[in-house]
Amino acid sequence: MFQATLKKMQTENIKPINYFLDVEAGFIKLNQLIGKTIRIEYIGSKCSNCGLEKEIFRQGNCKSCFFENPATGEWIMRPELSKAHLGQVDRDLEYESKMQLQPHVVYLAVSSHLKVGVTRKSQLPTRWIDQGAHQASLVLEVPNRYLAGVGEVALKRIFSDKTNWRKMLQNESESVNWNEARNIAIDGIPKELKPYIVRNNSIQTLVFPIIKYPEKVKSLNLSKSQLYKGKLIGIKGQYLIFEDSTVFNVRSHEGYRIELNIF
Repeated sequence: MFQATLKKMQTENIKPINYFLDVEAGFIKLNQLIGKTIRIEYIGSKCSNCGLEKEIFRQGNCKSCFFENPATGEWIMRPELSKAHLGQVDRDLEYESKMQLQPHVVYLAVSSHLKVGVTRKSQLPTRWIDQGAHQASLVLEVPNRYLAGVGEVALKRIFSDKTNWRKMLQNESESVNWNEARNIAIDGIPKELKPYIVRNNSIQTLVFPIIKYPEKVKSLNLSKSQLYKGKLIGIKGQYLIFEDSTVFNVRSHEGYRIELNIF
């Protein structure tokens, strides 16, 4: 039996990808549990920011921390709102400068369909793994988050910026002509960002540890169903996939305290 305050699963990019769950006793290599039955019980919650045993509001934070924590500022989801390059504070300029004023990339990735996204360069390929992308390619590499946001906004006029998580978990994805897709993306880049185009058109391929993809999926929400038991058959993105088609998004349950039993 293990207890844990859930955080997003850590990963190692080999083939297939290794997944690790942070528990109070250390780390569990989840790949070793594929094919085994797991029992998950919700036993409480703890804010990942203040550490208090409070109800989770969003992104592992209690309500007050969500609106105060610099790590949950609006610029996280909307990079074009970044202001650290101007020396302007949102919530905490020191933190925002550390996060925003470093190399960022704009990329195309395929999980359910071709989409555009932004992340810190240091987060590759973790960002692609977390999205359940099985292919990805860089379009831009820029010196700060604001410029990445400008590039993403331009490309969102052409490409989606959302993942269909159901299709991703069912392994239903469109076929992509990468040369054509990259050329379309490059044509859509604003003139001021053309110097930052990544000319190397290599495609990153990712392999997830899955025995079988479900035909349909039903999501486990620990706020509604506080006890679940099922046979683990795969892991993709930040989801555990079970034999009865139940899927569990670990990241969306950050801050939830669980008791985990393995049979």
